[in-house]
Amino acid sequence: MLLAGAATAQTDVKSFSYVEAQGGVQLTSTNAPMDKLITPTASLSFGHYFTPVVGARLHVNAWQSKAGFSDIDQYYKWKYVTPDLDLMLNLTNLFSKSSVHPLNVILLGGVGLNYAWDNKELDDLALPITRTPLRWDDNRLTHNLRAGLRFETNQRKPLGLSLELNANSIDDRFNSKTNDADDWQFTAQIGLSYRFGYKYNEPRYITKMVEVTDSVDVDEPYTYTVKEKQPETKMEKKSIREVIFFEIRQSDANAASGTDKAIKDVADLMKTSEDAKFTLTGYADKGTGNPRLNKMYAKRRADDVAAKLTGEHGLDAARLTVDSKGDTVQPFEENDKNRCVIITGEGTFKVTTYKEVDVEKQGTRKVKKAVTRTVEVKEEVK
Repeated sequence: MLLAGAATAQTDVKSFSYVEAQGGVQLTSTNAPMDKLITPTASLSFGHYFTPVVGARLHVNAWQSKAGFSDIDQYYKWKYVTPDLDLMLNLTNLFSKSSVHPLNVILLGGVGLNYAWDNKELDDLALPITRTPLRWDDNRLTHNLRAGLRFETNQRKPLGLSLELNANSIDDRFNSKTNDADDWQFTAQIGLSYRFGYKYNEPRYITKMVEVTDSVDVDEPYTYTVKEKQPETKMEKKSIREVIFFEIRQSDANAASGTDKAIKDVADLMKTSEDAKFTLTGYADKGTGNPRLNKMYAKRRADDVAAKLTGEHGLDAARLTVDSKGDTVQPFEENDKNRCVIITGEGTFKVTTYKEVDVEKQGTRKVKKAVTRTVEVKEEVK
């Protein structure tokens, strides 16, 4: 489902300022091995980006520079400071549509002044003037032209790291040696910057009406089929036989195994018939007691079951015949099962059976339904 609401587009950085400290090495070109001419250098700068692409900075680079003569293995150092005003062009933002870059590539160029002093080490070498025709004793103030390349981490974050490579063109007198062209000083520095004063391009929006389709749950009626068992009653001729077992020397039907279920089944069945008659025959096992006692137990058992049928279930005593076989008849091969009452009967009974049929029922179910509506939305202008 589309929800209408104010857009929350991410804004782009419009401008910001920063301060940066840098440290690294410098090399002033001369006819001597480069590894002999590398000295430390440091810089401090304050910059501002007017747009995501264009910025400017005041950059001050200073420390030591070095030159020498490889043929006599003599070298000398002096101090310098170079304040420059540089223009910066963010090539990554210039050619990319994205507003967030893990790494920015920045081209820079600038102009400034170079002030050098403390050339005492060259004086101490006492070389003939022919070897250093441009030697200076007093402080030197000359021009500086710069071109360079910066690699800088994500400019949206307050803290940033940078790697900067610069080439500086300085007056030929900078290293006290003549080559009839400007001297070149190269620097490579790593910097740590702090960015602040971010301003953002606020997104612009237009308002328009659009159709929105929502998917909603609705209750839909439907018909379904289930299997149900339906009773079917009919009268049929039927014989029954139920057995109630007793423990040894038991005649009380209340204590006999299966009495309640067997008597209830017989009673329920007899109540569905108007003509059925039942015979209750008591038995005793031949393996215990004697014929006289067994006859007594068998008779008591049959009488007790008959009493429960008439007394507890309301059956007509006239439809019951009570008999006793004692131990003269053993209906079961297992001796202990012969302590029992067997109920037999025959007649026309009302019999209920259950038939499984298909039944149609009505219900409701959740279904997805498309609903169209018109809403007012804001859309960012790219």
